Amino acid sequence: MSSLRLTTNLQQRMILTPQLRQRIEMLQMTSLELSELIEQEMETNPMLEEVQPGDEVHEISDSILDQNSGGDFDEAGSQHETAAESASAVDVGEPISGSLGEFSENGTGQAAEADGPDEAGSDESSDSFEEIDFGREFQDYLDPGYKTQEFEYKDDAPSFEQFLSHTETLSEHLEWQLHLQEISGAVEKAAVFIIGNLDEDGRLAIPPADVAQMLSCSDQTVETARNVVMNLDPVGCGAVDVKECLLVQLVAIGEGNTIAADLIRDHFEDLQPHRLNHLAKETGHGLDELAAEIEIIKTLDPYPGRRYAGEEAVFVAPEVYIEKVDDEYVIYFTDDGSPRLRISPTYHQMLDQNDTSKETKDFIKERMRSAVDLLRNIEHRRQTIYRVVECIVQRQTEFLDKGVEFIKPMMLKDVAEAIGMHLSTISRVVNRKYAHSPQGVIELRRFFSEGMKNEEGEEVSTRILKLRIKKLVEEEDTKNPLTDEQIAKVLGKEGVKLSRRTVAKYRDQMNIAGSRERKTVI
Repeated sequence: MSSLRLTTNLQQRMILTPQLRQRIEMLQMTSLELSELIEQEMETNPMLEEVQPGDEVHEISDSILDQNSGGDFDEAGSQHETAAESASAVDVGEPISGSLGEFSENGTGQAAEADGPDEAGSDESSDSFEEIDFGREFQDYLDPGYKTQEFEYKDDAPSFEQFLSHTETLSEHLEWQLHLQEISGAVEKAAVFIIGNLDEDGRLAIPPADVAQMLSCSDQTVETARNVVMNLDPVGCGAVDVKECLLVQLVAIGEGNTIAADLIRDHFEDLQPHRLNHLAKETGHGLDELAAEIEIIKTLDPYPGRRYAGEEAVFVAPEVYIEKVDDEYVIYFTDDGSPRLRISPTYHQMLDQNDTSKETKDFIKERMRSAVDLLRNIEHRRQTIYRVVECIVQRQTEFLDKGVEFIKPMMLKDVAEAIGMHLSTISRVVNRKYAHSPQGVIELRRFFSEGMKNEEGEEVSTRILKLRIKKLVEEEDTKNPLTDEQIAKVLGKEGVKLSRRTVAKYRDQMNIAGSRERKTVI
């Protein structure tokens, strides 16, 4: 007979509070996404109200971030590692060192809870809301506008408003033209079906015989419908393969009975620059004649549907502006157009009124906490972005002055160590955010690159090496292109030792063909 045993297991775990979770999410948001979040919060939280134009804008006290927040800002403006940064390591699968007690001593204990008897023994009757000096909080957040004046804003920056429009899809474009054709109902039905089954390249994704079977129509009807679709703009959509697509385009431009059409039909696999001699022997045409026909083929589009298959254009709005003023770089924040917020004073007054019911006060307190957390996290995001960009500017001054050839090797961990934040926090800050600089609008991630040392012991950015390789390829003799080994030797003479494999890797990353493919035989 088996016996049952009751055992107890005490475990510790780390969780994220809603405030910290929101803070982490805000760091990786773009300005547009943040504006959308603010609009949503204003709709759901009556404690938040928009500051109307003409209201006086007061500066927010730095002590807001010192009290009941996940991060501390000292008098110098530096931020210590917070629970949001430590806990953010969990999101990317990085281990967290140290005990929960250590986290608590660093001011991050609010993100940790213990599964044990202490939970049951907590005083549920206590109201944490009363422990907060909301008089001090309201003094800050009742002011008209949460945006701090510690950072300057670019007054003459382009408007943040996005003029978004719906990009016409390939199906919509083709069906609009189809309805203008004088064709029978059966052919039109088959054509609509074909258009609906085109892949992103404009190719028919299913065999024509299956189309006929599914529509219960003849093969001839399907072929007629395909011919109609293939001659719509862009020409070639509805073809079953690349050869048919190109041949239809040749017919459309009056080149259907030319050598170019014969080359596509019978010698498609040999249409490579390095196989021209073989092609000349097979067809009996001269090299010059073949080269002229190939130039015609190059004007055709083997993937006509791709021009409509891409994502809608994304309008980039710089997060910050970097400008040089009196030999020093100044960082401005873009006025993103999001509403200026404050805590509604009406609801604050209701807390002090005796005729306000307990249920109403509890609701106000709950929404007040959420509103204060939102405003505090918005300011934390702004502070963090500023410090990261400031560190980038200090390290990449020469790049901002002279161009990409002078970019210095810099890793995310270098910035993380310099400003005392977690690596994952820096990664979130630079993700999908742009800066308007003297070198143009640049994604913050583009400021970072790996490096290697030359013979003089100086670090050289891999981005500079790639640009050098690209320049060598552009300046080479196309009849005798440089091999990867030759490129490595040239770089070695310039003081940078790279292996042939490394050169090949960088070349592939830049989508540059090998020397054999780059060779011109004409």
